[in-house]
Amino acid sequence: MKKIVYALMATVTGLVLLFSYRTSTVPESTSALADAPSSGVATAPKTTTTTPSPSASASSGSTSSGSTSGAQTSSSGLTDGTFTGQAANTRFGPVQVQITVSGGAITDVQVPQYPSESGRDQQINSRALPVLVKETVQAQSAQVDMVSGATYTSTGYRTSLQSALDQARA
Repeated sequence: MKKIVYALMATVTGLVLLFSYRTSTVPESTSALADAPSSGVATAPKTTTTTPSPSASASSGSTSSGSTSGAQTSSSGLTDGTFTGQAANTRFGPVQVQITVSGGAITDVQVPQYPSESGRDQQINSRALPVLVKETVQAQSAQVDMVSGATYTSTGYRTSLQSALDQARA
């Protein structure tokens, strides 16, 4: 009878230890991401955003540094200019996308803000961001595939990209 009790106690203890084991760690602070230098992957200055007209609403969530005179809207519905999407907060830090539209098509995509605090973040994003940028230019929309192993970055990227596209259509 004692052996059965000891076996049950050992099993319960093992299960408690197994379920309480943490497999990943959460960064202590994400506020340092804004000050951290990026690793040079698909980056651009954070300050330029062009709106199609001076009457663009200020509640769009991003700041504008000027307007484009003679902006054209093509059959795709996109206005020529440079548009910066709202930063999308992810578990590992914010992701922000900036698009350049020329001739009604997305011609360039930059990612001025993305998680880069740890070496792992840099490794993941140095692989994921070029794939996301390439697919954006090919798809000409926010309907791009997520990158395996970079789920949080991909989700934030798509959210910020959609914000930039919404500004380009306004």
